[in-house]
Amino acid sequence: MPVTSAPLHIAVVGGGIGGLAAALATARAGHRVTVVERAARFAEIGAGLQLAPNASLALEELGVLDAVQHAAVAPPRLVMMDALSGEQVTALDLRGDAFRSRFKHPYLVTHRTDLHGALLTACQKHPSIDLRTGHTVTDAVQTSAEVRLRFAETPDRLTADAVVAADGLSSRLRQILIGDGEPVCSRYVAFRGALPVSGMTGAMSRHASSESVIVWAGPRMHLVQYPVRRGELYNQVAVFESDHYTPDSDAWGTEAELEERFAGTCQAVRDALPLVSRDRRWPLFDRLPLIDWAHGRIVLLGDAAHPMLQYLAQGACQALEDAVALGDALRQEADPAQAFTTFADRRRDRAAAIQTNARRFGEICHLEGMGAALRNQLLASRTPEDFDDIAWVWTPATTAAATAPPAQ
Repeated sequence: MPVTSAPLHIAVVGGGIGGLAAALATARAGHRVTVVERAARFAEIGAGLQLAPNASLALEELGVLDAVQHAAVAPPRLVMMDALSGEQVTALDLRGDAFRSRFKHPYLVTHRTDLHGALLTACQKHPSIDLRTGHTVTDAVQTSAEVRLRFAETPDRLTADAVVAADGLSSRLRQILIGDGEPVCSRYVAFRGALPVSGMTGAMSRHASSESVIVWAGPRMHLVQYPVRRGELYNQVAVFESDHYTPDSDAWGTEAELEERFAGTCQAVRDALPLVSRDRRWPLFDRLPLIDWAHGRIVLLGDAAHPMLQYLAQGACQALEDAVALGDALRQEADPAQAFTTFADRRRDRAAAIQTNARRFGEICHLEGMGAALRNQLLASRTPEDFDDIAWVWTPATTAAATAPPAQ
């Protein structure tokens, strides 16, 4: 239910998935929202993303799950394959009774633009949300009663009761508030994109028709494949560690390195590699967990607060969880600073645990030699209904089981 006290005016900086979800949650909590985006239009770049049950629950609570499911795919299985031998390592059943009884909400895969579009449409329809493009925040000054935002494009300022910083990995507001420097480069790079299934033949066509999420794990590299947009497109992401990384140069993680790193893989991976999009390379960054998300009337959200590596496929999922938790806090607390503190306290430990474990899972995925052999042997003993290790990630954050990973 909306708040019963006077509605606040909340400014959201950033019009990506996290920012739009935060705007929608805040407006649904009864407040007025202005979203400012630096780009000339609201859009999302990239390819596919995975939405685990915790994200599906968040989308349901935001009122957009049906719209997202219209274009998404519900894969039957999550499969790990050995990229060198071509043999299956392990798999999880994502449609069976054990999955449905444990998680209640579906595991979905979708194109980033489709998820972003569903959130954008919901925001455009909400009467309490004002969407503005071409506004690059240069400064934020807060008093005991308000926050004033300044922009590069105009001398006009935006005054709000509070501000949500959802401005991504290289958050300008994070640097204004904390000044903790640049994100940490993992030395890994990704090439990714989605191609039409209609043009596929042979083994690639068979993979796409299975609808499964397939992870080909190899030494210091992996390939992820799954269909998106009602099965019309096939998403592929090739990731590898560069031997030529230098922090002051962009001349690393090249196409030549991509080919070299995947040269020793099995035939199925080599067949897929020429179809991996080469339009853009994506260096992969994260940060160590942050304690202070809330700073008076300004709060960090999504990648601005907890950027993480993609190995648990939780970046967008955690931003969606943030949005729902933020809306709940703003519904319960009349004072925005207190609401932001409540929100940060609820979300900090869980997001930090997922950040940390994403790094660990990346290390497991990229093991070499004997380490990879032992990984495969251990995982091969799992059943398709054994969700114990991942359940804490996929379980809604409102339960105690979702707070932290199982004890080791």
